[in-house]
Amino acid sequence: MAHLASRRTRALALPVGLALVASLGFLPAASATAAPTGAPATATPRTDGPKLSYVVNTGSGRTAVQQVKKAITQAGGTVVIAYEQIGVIVAHSQNPAFGETIRRVRGVQSAGATRTNPIVPQATKDVGAIAQPLTEAQAAAAAAQATAEQDPLEPLQWSLPAIKADKAHQKSLGSKNVTVAVIDTGVDDTHPDLAPNFDRAASANCVTGAPDTTAGSWRPAAGESDHGTHVAGTIAAAKNGFGVTGVAPGVKVSGIKVSTPDGFFYTEAVVCGFLWAAEHGVEVTNNSYYTDPWLYACKNDPDQGALVESLTRAVKYAERKGTVNVAAAGNARHDLSRTIEDRTSPNDTEPVTRTIDPRVCPDIPTMLPGVVTVSATGAKGLKSSYSNYGKGVIDVAAPGGDSTVYQTPEPPAVSGLILSTLPGDRFGYKAGTSMASPHVAGVVALIKSRHPHASPAAVKVLLGLQADAKACGEPYDYNGDGVIDAVCEGGKSYNGFYGAGVVDALDAVRW
Repeated sequence: MAHLASRRTRALALPVGLALVASLGFLPAASATAAPTGAPATATPRTDGPKLSYVVNTGSGRTAVQQVKKAITQAGGTVVIAYEQIGVIVAHSQNPAFGETIRRVRGVQSAGATRTNPIVPQATKDVGAIAQPLTEAQAAAAAAQATAEQDPLEPLQWSLPAIKADKAHQKSLGSKNVTVAVIDTGVDDTHPDLAPNFDRAASANCVTGAPDTTAGSWRPAAGESDHGTHVAGTIAAAKNGFGVTGVAPGVKVSGIKVSTPDGFFYTEAVVCGFLWAAEHGVEVTNNSYYTDPWLYACKNDPDQGALVESLTRAVKYAERKGTVNVAAAGNARHDLSRTIEDRTSPNDTEPVTRTIDPRVCPDIPTMLPGVVTVSATGAKGLKSSYSNYGKGVIDVAAPGGDSTVYQTPEPPAVSGLILSTLPGDRFGYKAGTSMASPHVAGVVALIKSRHPHASPAAVKVLLGLQADAKACGEPYDYNGDGVIDAVCEGGKSYNGFYGAGVVDALDAVRW
């Protein structure tokens, strides 16, 4: 299955021309190599190099951070923001030797450039597959079949009964005291299906690495990706007699924009997103992307290792503050438990071919410790043709959609993709693990609504226990050509395709 232009949300092209969108994940990140003690050179640092962004990881606390901030300035850097809670500083520099210099500073544990391309506007890149818009005829047909309890477009949402969300809604829609943050390309909170549930106080623009709370800064600008708005609708589109219905239509949703206008999710923005969510009482985050420019970031590389370390700190901090972090496993059909050939990184300059071990080079944030990693299923309940998998990596599965060539939904649904909200009061179809992850985030929100005082660890245990176990089944040949396309390892209770199973929204509201 061929890749589309997008490399951030891992969109894939289906043989019938349907596009898929998704995201990636992480593994446990070991501490980066300790930096030797010392101080930056006293000579005037060079400033003739490309302007790059860096994360500098120090000890936590004000004193440790302040000391390193001075050294950053001496090394020719400018501090953008310092997150003292986790000992991560975001800095810019045009000193070609900045990374090497700052890593020698006493108190610096690791430091690395977050990109390989300068901080200048780049050509706009597609960060998600173009949505297939819902036609007026499809909308009218769906509305004609909707029951009194359904929103007009709900009959087209095969993914809701697939996780028993339709039955769950008869018992609970979720609590307004629970907020799910969509860390993504931005959310259009003016959409009629999102406005009733939108949490402005928990929303921000984190693209620079520092939060911007200007009203509307969290929205996608004209011409930017609709990906985050689609994700938000799957989680919490209101049950209001209009449009579609979210998995948890009674909870709140916020938007934390972390994608640049040209479509890159850089480390400093993602760190900001997790910290903003943590400090604003967000119970759940959804992460349907991977962190650029490395599809897999290697901990044994001084630059990439620093990125893994800073994001590991951010994710752990959010969980300590009570947040459950959910992320998409990715759409590359990779077995994340085995050696992988990566030909796409770095994706902001010239990629090289690398053979990597995901245990050393995790996909972040989905493979970071504590993150719930989600694979995708289609309308027939089988692993989606594009979905990443891997025993010991996948936690749970959820509907992400697939081509109707492979998995055709039962009527009245007309598409094997996922229908949700789009900017400008519109609706459209997408598919990918990007669409599976928000189904899980919605179920987590229902669990948290039912158990408001449960810790993230307890919520994740309930999520796994409530999931409907699913065995590997027949040898996996998604296109019927006689060639096994992926190998599912494990038993019914846990395996590499579905983890602990397909999430169950009904159990989430009644356990």
